[in-house]
Amino acid sequence: MLMEPATEAISSTIKELVEGAATGLELLAIVIVVAVILLATIVYVSRIFAREADMSTYQNYRTGVARALLLGLEILVAADVIRTVALEPTMHNVLILGVLVVIRTFLGWSLVVEIEERWPWQPRVEGGEVASSASRASERV
Repeated sequence: MLMEPATEAISSTIKELVEGAATGLELLAIVIVVAVILLATIVYVSRIFAREADMSTYQNYRTGVARALLLGLEILVAADVIRTVALEPTMHNVLILGVLVVIRTFLGWSLVVEIEERWPWQPRVEGGEVASSASRASERV
């Protein structure tokens, strides 16, 4: 069945808009990652040269970089989903998207572990004390 010229033009325009949106999201992710890493590096180096650096300076730098990467990965996943679902939802493209999402999810999970410096099943440490309901309950007894 042939499409009418008007329908074909609308379809083509929508595809171009969706492709532009996906490309825009990819560019946004790149800008965020580069800008945050650049800014964090400038702050880190300036604190070192000003002799104001301490142990938390490096920790803050690592956390800022990891968070920028994590946000960039999330935006890239959104761009891939938009591109795959809206433009070419073939089984091959959906499988490729699934593999990309799994890889990016693993990277994101690794970054969260790096930021928090603990495995997800370990209790959080706040101010030198373990913050868990079990430790608070044992203190009351």
